[in-house]
Amino acid sequence: MSSKKIIIGVAILASVGGLAGVAVAKRGPSGALVRTEVVARRDLVSVVTASGKIEPKRKVDISADIPGRVIQVAVEEGQWVDRGALLIRIDPGQYQSAVRQAEAAVAQSRAREAQARAQLLKAQNDARRAEMLSQGKDQLISAQDLDQARTQGNVAGAELQAARFAVAQAQAALSEARDNLSKTTIVAPMSGRVTRLNIEEGETAVVGTMNNPGSLLLTVADLSVMEAKIKVDETEVPNVSIGDSAAVRIDAFPDQSFSGRVTRIGNSAVQTAAGQAGASDQQSVDFEVVITLDAPPASLRPDLSATADVVTESRRNVLSVPIIALTVRDREGKKFSQDADESDAEQPAAQVEAAQRSRRDTEVTGVFVMRDGKADWVPVEIGIAGDRYFEIRRGLRGGETVVSGSYQAVRDLQDDDAVRVETPKEPAKAKGGK
Repeated sequence: MSSKKIIIGVAILASVGGLAGVAVAKRGPSGALVRTEVVARRDLVSVVTASGKIEPKRKVDISADIPGRVIQVAVEEGQWVDRGALLIRIDPGQYQSAVRQAEAAVAQSRAREAQARAQLLKAQNDARRAEMLSQGKDQLISAQDLDQARTQGNVAGAELQAARFAVAQAQAALSEARDNLSKTTIVAPMSGRVTRLNIEEGETAVVGTMNNPGSLLLTVADLSVMEAKIKVDETEVPNVSIGDSAAVRIDAFPDQSFSGRVTRIGNSAVQTAAGQAGASDQQSVDFEVVITLDAPPASLRPDLSATADVVTESRRNVLSVPIIALTVRDREGKKFSQDADESDAEQPAAQVEAAQRSRRDTEVTGVFVMRDGKADWVPVEIGIAGDRYFEIRRGLRGGETVVSGSYQAVRDLQDDDAVRVETPKEPAKAKGGK
C-alpha cells in the first residue's frame, strides 16, 4: 500500500471519530501532548469490502422467437417447473396456415419434378431414335435434326435438375414453417423456479432482442446455488484471488452473515450507462467479483442487496502498529514544506507535477518512537493492513512505545521533537458514591 493511501486512511479514521477520544495536539513548554501504544504482535486480516446483488448461478431469461398473441400462460411466478414443462403457448393459427402452404408447395414441386423426369425420358428416347435414323446408307434424318434431338435431351435434363432444386427449396421452407409452429409452444429449458413473469394471456409477445428489455417473457432460475456479484474497485481487485473466503451480509437478513468463496473475477471492467456514453473520464472503474455462497437459505431471492467482506490475506502473530501511528516524512524525518503546496495554484502544471513526483520519490513511511521524552523518527516497511493495525515487516523489533495519537499530533511531529504523554482521565464518580 502506498504512503499516500496510508495518509488518506488515517485522515478518514480521524475525521469520522473511528478512534475515540482523539485530542488536538497541545504544544506546551515541555512538548506536544500525545498518546502512545506499545508495538505488539497480533493476528491481522486484510479485507476488501464491496457491495452488489444476490443472483442465482444458473438462470435463463426466456423471450419469444416469433411474434404472436399469448393464448395460455401455464405457470405462475414462484412456481417450480421441471425441464420440458409447458410455460407459454402463442396463438398457432397463422403458423399452422404457413405449414399447410409450405406442404402444398412441396407437393407442387414434386409434381413438377415428376413432369420434368417424364420430359427427360421422352427427350432421351427421341435422341436415340434420331441416332439410329441418322446411321446407315439412307440417312433418313438430317444432321440438323439430330443435333436438335440431342439439344432437347440436354434441356430436359437441366429442367429435371431445376425441378429437384425447387423440391429441396420447398422442403426447406416447410421445415422453417414447422419450426416456427413449434416455437408457439415455449417449454422450460431447465428445472428451476419461475422468478420473473412479465406476460399475461391476451398480450402480444414480441421477438426478443438484447436492446429490448420489454421482450423478456419470464425467467427460470436454479436457486439451489446462489452467488453474490459485487463490484470491486480497480485499486483493490488485484488483491482478490480465486478461492478467497468471504462473509456476505444481506440487507434482507440483517442479523445473519453468509460464508462463501470467490469463484470468478471479471477480466474487464463493469460497463455502466455513463461509461458506455462516455460521460466522464474521471468515473471510478469497477470489476465484477463473484462469490458463491456455501449454504444459501431456501428463502433467499435474486436481486437482494448484499455487502461482502473478502479476506485477501491474513497474518498470525506479526508485529503491528496502529494505523494512525503511520505517517510520511522525508529521509531525515522532517515534514515536507507546505509552502510549495500552497503556491501550487500559481505555478505551471508541469512544474507542479514535477514537484509532486520529486516528493513521492523522497517520501519515507515510518513511526515516531518514544525515547527519553522525545519523538524519534523510525522508517518502517509495512505489510498488510488490518482493521486498525498495520503489519510491520522491518524497522521495529517489538516492545517499543510509538506515538499513536492524536491525528494532529502525528501530523505535526518531526524527528527529535519533545513530547508529553497524555494521562488517561479517570471516570467521573456517580453522585452519592463514596
